[in-house]
Amino acid sequence: MPHKDDLNDGYEYREELGAAAAGCNVVEYLAGRHPSAGRGEWLERIEAGRVLLDGAPAAANAVLRPGQRLSWLRPPWVEPDAPLAYAILHRDEHLLAVAKPTGLPTLPGGGRFMRNTLWALVRRRFPEANPVHRLGRGTSGVLLFARSAEAFARVSQAWRRGEVRKAYRTLVAGEPSADGFDIDVPVGRIPHRALGTVHAATFPGDPSGKAAHSHVAVMERRDGCALVDVRITTGRPHQIRIHLAAAGHPLVGDPLYGVGGVPLPGHGALPGDLGYHLHSLSLELEHPATGERLEVVCAPPPPLRLGGSAAAR
Repeated sequence: MPHKDDLNDGYEYREELGAAAAGCNVVEYLAGRHPSAGRGEWLERIEAGRVLLDGAPAAANAVLRPGQRLSWLRPPWVEPDAPLAYAILHRDEHLLAVAKPTGLPTLPGGGRFMRNTLWALVRRRFPEANPVHRLGRGTSGVLLFARSAEAFARVSQAWRRGEVRKAYRTLVAGEPSADGFDIDVPVGRIPHRALGTVHAATFPGDPSGKAAHSHVAVMERRDGCALVDVRITTGRPHQIRIHLAAAGHPLVGDPLYGVGGVPLPGHGALPGDLGYHLHSLSLELEHPATGERLEVVCAPPPPLRLGGSAAAR
């Protein structure tokens, strides 16, 4: 039995039902929306009173309608291990920039992490801080928090207008033929057997596909791979991983995305699985209070430094 100090506080998952729920019963809807738990497990949760419909314990065969509130109570659990440290790169009364380590999720999610997240760690010391963007679990480097509602609103607006410059570094398979190139492959959702859908490259005309742009610069060519810097003007989920894979150069060690920018067949990997090297090198933006240009830089880990070698990987 795990010690109580190893457990988090549990979580109540909540959603307001949309049109897709109309006519489904409770157990069918939950098993379809959250396929990682089978029908039998959902029946056990419902019978234990941990699934609520409009605030009252739900019946498994209750027919749903749009607008109802569905929630389920997950008891405390032991979270997977994660690196529980970060460094402060910039701090003032409006903004906080920190260096996120590889393996630490930015926010709770995926049904695995609640307490072992960067958001939870930062708020222990800076309870007012809220992230204005997120990095994938496997991505390290600069992550920006706002320390007031006004700063959050101003930076978020600048982000939407494309006024925040973002630079990343990663290691890709193969050697690109050009020293610099652009990728404009739309990113949308495609079916995934464990999650229902997952973000991936989509074909033109796919209604789920959203415009995405990345500029790639080759910094160093190595044996069978290349070190590249990537600037993105959009921020689609997993954009860099998807774009480079779509261009024929998936990230070295990426367990999910293969050539074409879609999940590797037969592997069953999830977006949060680790194995690749991706680092947020810098953020440059107009300070929300002073209007001055602010650049925050985070040195890359050894495998992504210029002059590295296969041994460093």
